[in-house]
Amino acid sequence: MHVQVHKQIIKQNEQYKRRVEKHRKHIVFKEGDLVWIHLRKERFPAGRFGKLQPRADGPFKVLQRINGNAYKIELPGEYNVSGTFNVVDLSSHYDDEADSRANLSQGGRDDAEGESVVFGNIGCRSLGSPVSE
Repeated sequence: MHVQVHKQIIKQNEQYKRRVEKHRKHIVFKEGDLVWIHLRKERFPAGRFGKLQPRADGPFKVLQRINGNAYKIELPGEYNVSGTFNVVDLSSHYDDEADSRANLSQGGRDDAEGESVVFGNIGCRSLGSPVSE
């Protein structure tokens, strides 16, 4: 009977582990990676509070990987919090140069020139009534 109970406990623990790990964030950062930290508004430095302020700050450098779930982050002195963060409170920093809006118009022309190509020679008055030539 003891063996059957032990097998049932192991089976239940494995099922529980699968359900929990389904929602776990599986990200591994290396030392030197740049990350954003997510904090509650009370934990930001003085003067950085408000309902509409962003809750993330960074990028900061990863100093050490403690385990698969905790990282030590290099924080400036004005943060009065521990430098150790859970992986849930971290997100990867991506370089914004590839996604910037300046790269959307790569044709080398300004926006006004692009609009005239789209609309041709249509004047504002001709949109509502036919043009007589």
